[in-house]
Amino acid sequence: MKMSDMAKRREVLSRLRGGLIVSCQALEDEPLHGSLIMGRMAYAAMLGGACGIRANTPQDIAAIRREVSLPIIGLTKRVFADSRVYITPTMREVDDLHEVGCDIIAMDATNRPHTGGLTIQALFAQARKQYPDQLFMADVATFEEGVAAQRMGFDLVSTTLSGYTADTAHEALPNFRLMRALAQALTVPVIGEGGIWSPEDLRRAMEQGVFACVVGTAITRPREITRRFVDALTHERREGVYADVHSAV
Repeated sequence: MKMSDMAKRREVLSRLRGGLIVSCQALEDEPLHGSLIMGRMAYAAMLGGACGIRANTPQDIAAIRREVSLPIIGLTKRVFADSRVYITPTMREVDDLHEVGCDIIAMDATNRPHTGGLTIQALFAQARKQYPDQLFMADVATFEEGVAAQRMGFDLVSTTLSGYTADTAHEALPNFRLMRALAQALTVPVIGEGGIWSPEDLRRAMEQGVFACVVGTAITRPREITRRFVDALTHERREGVYADVHSAV
């Protein structure tokens, strides 16, 4: 690796250390879907103090790059009928993300088979051989997957998929226990992600020793944020909290 490439990698990681990475994503069925909107969302996150952006698709990433100067963790979500893996599942997505200039490429590094029965070990070996200077982040769901990801050669490990696989569906989020275990066991940076809904959650996640944290839904998905507030009202109505007020009107 060239010294200039090493220096760039160190700079990217230095800028992320101890900070908040904001995930700016909106799928096709969401009201804010669109690269222009995601670019402005990322710009707002930068003004708010975010240290980095996590984004989906080369189109959104290109738009975000025009708006912000922050490091970008890129991924592409693509669904296949024969696999539950959808985060950067093939070399096609890796190629596209590298071409658009992602500082870090995130990949599903769970033990689930990729489309066509390909393993993450085989896919990552291809990706690393093709792009030896690229930073890669492993999105994992379990401690064992995180350890395996470091052994494979991933540069960062994130708890992104805890709670979203069959083996971890029972896990409460945020999974602080997994964050702490990985932070203590690994030598690569560990990113805390998944279910961080409040500043208190964020502080507690950082207390587990992680390198940085990603927050998405709680900041950038107003439909889900609104639903969370409305659900709170619905719960209060069921419990009769507002009964006296209603009867007095």
